[in-house]
Order: sequence, then C-alpha cells, then structure tokens
Amino acid sequence: MIDITGDSRVITSNQQGLNEKLDEVVLKHLQYDFKKPYQTHTLEAFKEVEKWVEQQGKPIIFDSCCGVGESTFHIANAHPEAIVLGMDKSADRLSKHPSDNEQVIQTLDNYRLLQVNLNDFWRLAVEAEWTLSHHYLLYPNPWPKAKHLQRRWHGSAVFPSIIKLGGKLDLRSNWFTYVEEFQRALSLANVESHIDVYRANQAITPFERKYWASGQQSLRLLSDL
Repeated sequence: MIDITGDSRVITSNQQGLNEKLDEVVLKHLQYDFKKPYQTHTLEAFKEVEKWVEQQGKPIIFDSCCGVGESTFHIANAHPEAIVLGMDKSADRLSKHPSDNEQVIQTLDNYRLLQVNLNDFWRLAVEAEWTLSHHYLLYPNPWPKAKHLQRRWHGSAVFPSIIKLGGKLDLRSNWFTYVEEFQRALSLANVESHIDVYRANQAITPFERKYWASGQQSLRLLSDL
C-alpha cells in the first residue's frame, strides 16, 4: 500500500549478545507492579474505545506500535471475526494511514486506530480483564544502545502486562538481538516461545517492506500467551 525503496541501514549496537542486565531487570519487573499514573489522553481514549469493544462482543486483537496502521488494515482484513485496535504514540504517523485503497478500507469496519501511550493502554486493558486472541508487535523501536534496555518492551516495567493480556503473540524485528532478548524474558516468566526467520509474499508494514527490499531478514517470535 506504500511504496518504499530498500535503503535501510543495518542496526548496530554497542552491546554484544543479550544485555548483561536483562535477567535482573526482567525479574524485577515480574516481581513488582507498575503503578505509574495514567496519562489523561490515553485514559480518555481507552474509555471511548471500551464502549465500542463491549458493543462488538468479538475477539480482540492488538496491533501495537502500528505506525501508519497499514498492518492494522491487513490484520483486520485477515480476521473478519475479530476487532482490531491499532495503536501508536504518534498522531503524525497515524494521520498517514494508507488511503490509496480507500474503497476497500471503507468496507472494513472491524478496526480502529488509537493515539495512546501503550504503557498505559496495556495496563488499562488488563484492569478491564480483556483477553486478546492475538497480539502483534511488528518492528518496535529496537533501542539498540545497551543503556536503553528498559526502553525495549521486554525490559520495560509494562512487560508483565503483555503476558497478562494473553493471546497469540507475533513479534517481528530486523534486529535479531531484540527477538532473542524477548524470548529470554518470556522464559523468565515461564512462557514458551518459538523463533524463526520470517518471510511472506506480501509485507504488511512499511518497515517490513523496506527491510526486505534492503536485503535484511525479519526474525519472528511466536508465543501462545
């Protein structure tokens, strides 16, 4: 839906292998609750979409870090039996939601795009006792510097909420270390997962298409939470 040429640089990092503090950080977050106050805009967005979710009464799918929402469209099209929430912190990215296939997009009424803080939205969903059928984390910001471990989702205080939301997790990244660290974090929570190199006939995000066009591979982690 968006044409991007292959000019993506390979991710570099000052860290070799898994972060040396990974186990310590993850175990700490698994032990203690994340109690940071919710941001107003995310709380309001959750309350508004919660009504729609309740009215639909269908399986819930999260497309977290959805960017322009191209993946959200493809996921919603592939899962007509469910509702899909595409979420990103950037209103600017969401405003660029693909419109070159507007006629097809208008036929889909099973997805919504939300500008939210995922640290808050995931916790709110857990509090509301939502259980997901699927959760997509496609090419999240890798934060490759060693000192930024806790900015990666598996190293963040909100990581336990990802597990509590359940569903079939599909994580993809072109930085293999990110996926391998995520698998280690899940194992510390006694959650099994499987990693493989992912390739498909059609890329479903601009980054996925750009990475593949640049000759880079995607590593995918699958887990039934």
